[in-house]
Amino acid sequence: MSPKEKDLHQGYRGPTLELLKRFGITVWCEVRARTTRGDFVGLILPRSETSDDLHLVLKLSIGYNIGVRHDTILELEKIGFREAHYQIPEKEFPTDPTNPSVKLLGTGGTIASRLDYRTGAVIPAFSPGELYGSVPELADICNLETEKLFGVFSENMGPEQYLALAEKTGEAIQEGYEGIVIGHGTDTMHHTAAALSFMVQKPPVPIVMVGSQRSSDRPSSDAAQNLINATWAAGHGPIAEVLVCMFGPTSDLYNLLHRGTRVRKMHSSVRSTFRTLGDIPVAMVERGKVTPFKEDWLPRREDREVTVQAVFDERVTLVYYYPGMHPDVIDALVEKGYRGIVIAGTGLGHVNRLIYPALERARDAGVQVYMTLQTLWGFVQMNVYETGREILELGVVPLANMLPEVAYIKLGWALGVHPGDPAAVKGLMMTSIAGEMTEGEPHDGYLILQGGIPEVQDFLGKVWR
Repeated sequence: MSPKEKDLHQGYRGPTLELLKRFGITVWCEVRARTTRGDFVGLILPRSETSDDLHLVLKLSIGYNIGVRHDTILELEKIGFREAHYQIPEKEFPTDPTNPSVKLLGTGGTIASRLDYRTGAVIPAFSPGELYGSVPELADICNLETEKLFGVFSENMGPEQYLALAEKTGEAIQEGYEGIVIGHGTDTMHHTAAALSFMVQKPPVPIVMVGSQRSSDRPSSDAAQNLINATWAAGHGPIAEVLVCMFGPTSDLYNLLHRGTRVRKMHSSVRSTFRTLGDIPVAMVERGKVTPFKEDWLPRREDREVTVQAVFDERVTLVYYYPGMHPDVIDALVEKGYRGIVIAGTGLGHVNRLIYPALERARDAGVQVYMTLQTLWGFVQMNVYETGREILELGVVPLANMLPEVAYIKLGWALGVHPGDPAAVKGLMMTSIAGEMTEGEPHDGYLILQGGIPEVQDFLGKVWR
């Protein structure tokens, strides 16, 4: 294929390319596609270089992209041509001396992003001008400054990034910003929120983490609403803690503010994916209003005092117990030099007897082992059954209702704070610092809607019109 042809047929090859040539169609043509499944009108988009050669990609007028298999297409009729430039406009961010100053720290993710259709990559917009061009409402909320720390997918966030982010957050507080917003990919946002909750304690201003489930080029994107409400909570909100701000319901009604140690991503794709577990959200945030649900939140202060302990011992791991697990899983970790193990156990905090000897060897080697629950809701209670009592005698320490991922993050941090002092590490792990352990769970917190059962259908019939 010549360079010119490649430019006209970006990413297309094989039978789909032959189809385009047969009808004299190129990328960026508006077409009416007559197919065995009906007619579709849309703009032909470039094909991702990593995608198959069987489908044509159309952007419909409603904004969604669809893939049409080549052998279902009977005819392509060109009705126009308009090359799309998916560049977020950049405008000078206006300042208002009456607005609070907010620092936005970027780590990656899809907040105010565009899509490179050639590669399929999401390209984030991040400068104040880009963000203002994408979400002009921000100028009514705050005076925004941005700093890009990393540009990574959230699965690539780890201890190195946690430390740098904690230090930079502390610096921004000292510099006088009245709120901090952290843009982050959603997949591991709850891990980073936990890390910041321990590494940046008792901040005088809100530290609000935000992301989006769907990129800004999609009609159903949650990016703008999430960013608007996160920025409001950071600049104007009364709650000075590490919070995660994401969609509340699946509709565009409001966002929820979740405590950084009690939140978890619970769905791969819906916009209301973040849920508070073992508690209720701290607050609801709408444009111009924060409504607390709880009473035990830390208030905003005028001082600049904050405790930053940016340390982490990476010799920790999280083990998800499964029936039939063998002792070599634990033994291998001890042999590799791990200093701490968090187990996500079954029921009230159980594992099988097969691994008892390995737990004993771990204890004798000075490796600290802690127990959390796979159920996510509820408390570790290892005195109820004989199994639990036997595990306690092997030195495994229960962690109440601390979430497994939070326990993993806290253990790495605690080992960094008290290297070589197991008693101090244990004392820190058993002390609730940022709401990671609670005295009880709310009666109205735990709810799973099982579609089809009478009481759920009755409830939905009353609230969904």
